[in-house]
Amino acid sequence: MAREPSVSDAERFGSDGDEPSETGGNTGLLDRRTYLRLAGTTTAAAAFAGVASADEEYEVIEASGQTIQIGEGETFENTLIDVSSGNGILLNVTGSDATIRNVGFSGLYRGGDFAITINTPSGDVLVENLYLGDGANKSGAGFVHGPGAVFLHKDSNADVTFRNCNVQGWPNNGFYCSNTASGGSVRFESCYGKNNGVATFRCASADDAIVDCVAYNDDTDYSTENGSWGGYTEQHGRPVWAWSPGPVTIENSQFAAGPYAAALLTHQGGTIEFESGAYSGGTQGQVRTADVGGDPDLSVPEGVPTSAEEAASGGGTQGSGRSSDSADEGSDASHTISFEGADSSATRYEFVVDGEVVPAGEDDAAADEAPDDGTVHGVVGNWTDAFRFDGDLETVTVDGPAAVTLDGEEIDPDEYGPALPHVLEVEGTGEPASYEITVDGTIAADEEADAPSTAGATVQDSVTDGSQTFRYSGTLTDVTFTEGEARVLVDGGEIDPDEYGDSELLPHALVIDGTGADGPSSYSFTVDGALVKSEYRNASVDDDDVLEGATVRGSVADWIDAYWFEGEITAFQLVGDADVDVQYNARDQ
Repeated sequence: MAREPSVSDAERFGSDGDEPSETGGNTGLLDRRTYLRLAGTTTAAAAFAGVASADEEYEVIEASGQTIQIGEGETFENTLIDVSSGNGILLNVTGSDATIRNVGFSGLYRGGDFAITINTPSGDVLVENLYLGDGANKSGAGFVHGPGAVFLHKDSNADVTFRNCNVQGWPNNGFYCSNTASGGSVRFESCYGKNNGVATFRCASADDAIVDCVAYNDDTDYSTENGSWGGYTEQHGRPVWAWSPGPVTIENSQFAAGPYAAALLTHQGGTIEFESGAYSGGTQGQVRTADVGGDPDLSVPEGVPTSAEEAASGGGTQGSGRSSDSADEGSDASHTISFEGADSSATRYEFVVDGEVVPAGEDDAAADEAPDDGTVHGVVGNWTDAFRFDGDLETVTVDGPAAVTLDGEEIDPDEYGPALPHVLEVEGTGEPASYEITVDGTIAADEEADAPSTAGATVQDSVTDGSQTFRYSGTLTDVTFTEGEARVLVDGGEIDPDEYGDSELLPHALVIDGTGADGPSSYSFTVDGALVKSEYRNASVDDDDVLEGATVRGSVADWIDAYWFEGEITAFQLVGDADVDVQYNARDQ
């Protein structure tokens, strides 16, 4: 059952008692999106109108009272929002698996009720690398306290993650998320809040967590020039305000109450479990502390953007966050590795770490879950895949133009292990055997082995006695014996050649035609069955297009790419205006 507020609706939302409207009191719809990811089956993507050109660091939008709707599976990113005119703007998240990333608000916010609202019935929402640090003026909003930064609606039932966010000087809460009492959850990772009214982190659910975060108030006098919001000082400044039912968990975070009564406050039966970190100032209510100190470090956590420009350009995403207590005790610190793709062609990558590794963004196409063995492989086009990991980076392999960044610094993959990390061996059985082997990266003869001198995606040869050894990158996609048979070993383990390739009679065709487009187009798609490249309709077979399992990433300019597949298309994404055609049972036509 949803809890009843213990303060009046007028105090919470304004004199009319209504929650924020979906438009935050503004009108109009901005139907531009800097980036859009499409989930579900589709054969064309016409929703990329208004994408920033490739040579721009980020898109700039001037606030004019518009609302930007972010629906299911969509990503709004790489955008600087200029609010210096005094007009409002609202980012309204309404769909599951939606993302706001690399967005900065520039200037004092003087219009509208909230800058960002989330009203998502289910699924996950990610808000990452966000700057709302220029503050807001109390006037201009319908709420008694003035504008707030982020509001989570009471009808939302999503699990929301805020990561690397900077929110300062908002009179009506930094993160107003106590409606998790009605469902869903909220998690804050490496977020920073300062001088926010009412509270910086306002949450309620037992699934809510505040990790590696900083919040405090120093009684800064917001002058008229800076947009003084004044008044209600007795209710301003709580770094954390936890509502029922709780308990809200806090780990490795730093808080200071400043001139106000309490750094941490619970309300209406809520509880806080403060497991590690530090705070100064008092507490009120049910606050239970464990390994907590009294000298907080109030510096901005690593990775949090400190300006709108930095956020919009992605400059704050490389930080690994505040080190944890376990790191202080000598364990490995967290690291971030990213692969920044290029427009020219797709890039296939692989890396290995000796610790845990997880995707840095929940909607990244890089990986769906953490691997068990510390090995990750994926592909990028004109986007970036990023991961967080512990331990040492052992090997990095890149086939394509992508740039690799480790903890904010570009690295040379050749300095991390061999360029061709995998070993493939063909052992003869005494009878002649001819074979063809294909990978989706590069395969070449081992320099120290008796094998044909070749490099590319495919090798062809024969063996009778002895063995031939190759090194390759990427994944093994096809092993075909045109005569006889032999043992095939990959990284020391024998494989069954029949499990690779032999899918040339797949029934359906997907064609991406760039011959009539104005410029290059990038695409990716996934099917729920087998998939191979094809010369259907005189299509090219381009080694730069990366096929990994049932997923393809590639690009076309003035040529055609085609694929045979079985099953259904489960996801499709296109950036550009190439024609896309799906022919089911194409071989029968």
